[in-house]
Amino acid sequence: MKLANVQQKLPDSDKVTVNVGLVDLAQVDLLVAEGFYSNRTDFVRTAIRNQLQVHGEAIRQTVLRKRYVMGLHRYSRHELEQVVAAGQQLDIHVLGLAAIDDDVTPALAQAAIASVQVLGAFIAAPATREALADRIHT
Repeated sequence: MKLANVQQKLPDSDKVTVNVGLVDLAQVDLLVAEGFYSNRTDFVRTAIRNQLQVHGEAIRQTVLRKRYVMGLHRYSRHELEQVVAAGQQLDIHVLGLAAIDDDVTPALAQAAIASVQVLGAFIAAPATREALADRIHT
């Protein structure tokens, strides 16, 4: 799987549905009407970014403590073959996007990967994903 294919398979955002009280929603609409935000989505995105910034240090500490890789991480056939040749297995911990290349066989994935924990998105061929089903933790 080439990086371009990964980007084609995964949108840069995901839809979240939130129930908001009528009074809160009316206040959001007032801020939109007054030009503080271009629309409700702009308000929600800004609020999320602000809260992520407020909790930034807690996020950084958790990433370090749980040994997450942040961003995009691809696992190639060559990399996984090296892991198996060394007699090891990977514990995959990714905050963002983890992708296993299409040329990785289910047997190689099982031999090389002990566990998968991804907060974000995990992309793998259906047969590879099925082979790792008991090792994927959300």
